[in-house]
Amino acid sequence: MTDSVYKIIELVGTSDVSWEKAAENAISRASESLRDLRIAEVTAMDLHVKDGKIEYYRTKLKVSFKFEGHH
Repeated sequence: MTDSVYKIIELVGTSDVSWEKAAENAISRASESLRDLRIAEVTAMDLHVKDGKIEYYRTKLKVSFKFEGHH
């Protein structure tokens, strides 16, 4: 195995369906511009309430991907 370095960023996904869908939305969007996503750790889940009802769910993730810096 070669030595590797991974970068970690934080993302927040939203969904009007569920926390799982919010996480899926964040990963799906991130994978459009980031290559080689490896691990996503859910660090927080909350929701936005309006007029006594859930308006949308939010899932905060720490996502790691392989860092490909130039020498």
